[in-house]
Amino acid sequence: MTTTVLSPQASNDSAQVPAAPGTDAGPWGSAQSQLASAVRTLGYSSGLHQMLARPRRELSVSIPLRRDDGSVEILTGYRVQHNFSRGPAKGGLRYSPEVSLDEVRALAMWMTWKCALLDVPYGGAKGGITIDPRNYSQQELERVTRRYTSEILPVIGPEKDIPAPDIGTDEQTMAWMMDTYSVNVGYTVPGVVTGKPVSVGGSLGRASATSRGVVHVALAALRQAGITPAGSTAAVQGFGKVGAGAAEFLAEAGVAVVAVGDQYGAIYNAAGLEIKALTEHVRETGSVVGFEGSDAIGSGELLELEVDLLVPAAVEGVLHGGNAGRVRAKVVVEGANGPTTAAADAVFRENGVLVVPDILANAGGVIVSYFEWVQGNQAYWWTAAEVEERLEQRMLAAWENVLAVAARRGLSLREAATVTAVERVAEAHLTRGLYP
Repeated sequence: MTTTVLSPQASNDSAQVPAAPGTDAGPWGSAQSQLASAVRTLGYSSGLHQMLARPRRELSVSIPLRRDDGSVEILTGYRVQHNFSRGPAKGGLRYSPEVSLDEVRALAMWMTWKCALLDVPYGGAKGGITIDPRNYSQQELERVTRRYTSEILPVIGPEKDIPAPDIGTDEQTMAWMMDTYSVNVGYTVPGVVTGKPVSVGGSLGRASATSRGVVHVALAALRQAGITPAGSTAAVQGFGKVGAGAAEFLAEAGVAVVAVGDQYGAIYNAAGLEIKALTEHVRETGSVVGFEGSDAIGSGELLELEVDLLVPAAVEGVLHGGNAGRVRAKVVVEGANGPTTAAADAVFRENGVLVVPDILANAGGVIVSYFEWVQGNQAYWWTAAEVEERLEQRMLAAWENVLAVAARRGLSLREAATVTAVERVAEAHLTRGLYP
């Protein structure tokens, strides 16, 4: 296991150089650019900026995997803990061939801001393994997960760092992680991960929490833009854990979801897709492609449809300087982490597109993860109605707060959300002081 602990005083790491505003520099560049803008607004010193810009701890681990055919493959995994000022680190675990250290760094930073913005007592973390889970058996994925967990064991725990599912992982992955950790410490520790199955200490409402949070904010954003949600139109890019649920809940609210896309293609129906039937089609075929009563469209075309609401709910950087000018949605609500680059943000602001940033829009997952952690630590579980009511209250309170900050300071919603979050983290850091 290779452990890198970054000094807050160092300043010669090229990965820490903020991207220039309005440029496309990948997730880490976007995260740094957003932070730099918030620091300028808040008037913080360069020393405090560097402290906030640099992860507190980074781990790179080698993961030897014995394949089902007896061969051995070496994979690479990461865990980045960005900040601990407000509490233990919290963040998902991603299995994707695109996983890199810079991507995990950016996601960890965004988790810090997300937790602070929603007033959840965590810092941000993120993990990932560079792997395409579609190419591995369930038994191989279990071995990968257990070995990865054993490698990062010294830095995770309910008081240290609490992983959760992300792209390519699910509640079964979390059950394997919890079991591996528990076996090593000698007793069951439900609070070491969140997003677990209910049978082993998961929370009711956790699986749909991110999607529900996206829709609570999306409906509020439509109303803010002067659009009545019932009868409005939406396109959802990504039909996984977040996108599928968001499409379902939007349809239940009377929004016509006219287009949906996944990694294999995109489909369109001007009158609105039948989401429940589409969900069954995806369950049977593995893709939205070929759904009866829809027309095939290009994945890029989906992002540029004339709709009231666009929900990018897949991966980073899909809205960028090359296509932002062709986006015709009036409201963009970020279901994914980092789907909009700095260059696209500048275009959207000029064109009057209302963008609800990821650290607000998709925070439902971390809110209910927090609820799950609380329930696990107390060994007392809430009803689904209690979870959903408290989730809605948290999401809408954060939305109203961001709106107020944006109006008071003359900022975009992303700038207002980031400024609010950075200010809270900085306040906690300054109150605690610098040790030694």
